[in-house]
Amino acid sequence: MELNKILNRFRRNTKIPHCAAVILAAGSSTRMGTDKMLLELEGIPVMIRSLQAFEANELVDEIILVTRRDKVEQTAELCRQYELKKLSHVIAGGATRAESSLAGVSAVGKKTEYIAIHDAARPLVSQKLITETLYGARDYHAAVPVIPSADTLRFIENGFITGMVDRECIGRIQTPQIFDADLIKGALTVAVTKQIPITDDSSAVALTGFQVRAVEGDSNNLKMTTPEDIILAEAILKERGEGKQ
Repeated sequence: MELNKILNRFRRNTKIPHCAAVILAAGSSTRMGTDKMLLELEGIPVMIRSLQAFEANELVDEIILVTRRDKVEQTAELCRQYELKKLSHVIAGGATRAESSLAGVSAVGKKTEYIAIHDAARPLVSQKLITETLYGARDYHAAVPVIPSADTLRFIENGFITGMVDRECIGRIQTPQIFDADLIKGALTVAVTKQIPITDDSSAVALTGFQVRAVEGDSNNLKMTTPEDIILAEAILKERGEGKQ
């Protein structure tokens, strides 16, 4: 199988590093209109599906879940119901993406060499994508999955097209984003200390001048943002044979 080939290549080239996964579920779900973390996909909450993906990956040793402060107890209880053995902490996030990510990476175990940061709102993340991104991080210290843009892109100013964008140089960033542990801890600390707004964690690393490796993303690795995304995600699960029987 393709995934087994990836794992074998990983083992062949180096020892398997200690990797922790930080799952971010501290957003407001404004565009969804309800708490999207608790919305069910084929009977399982979105957040739990994301956690289960990292629970199932043999290269992930520990999971940290970052949620809203007012949801910590409720979320921890839900996780207990699903018996997630790798989940070590459920903690409160901050007011910004950087603060929530920093809280998560600060809670990982001392032996952690690499940290995967993943949006809980991406419940369809595949084992192949997790493994390939970790492989990229091991080789380049920082790696993120990227989907090439299929659309023609233009600069718009005051309602008029003002220029062209080469779509060959443009990509849509996904998670998990995986980094050397010391690198991401330092980058997020700088972003929080200087109050630099970031929309993803690789942005914090890029601000330090460090190059981030792009690996092939997955078009099925959807981010649950609107009700239509839930419908599409359920269709993908059924196509995978993971839907309700």
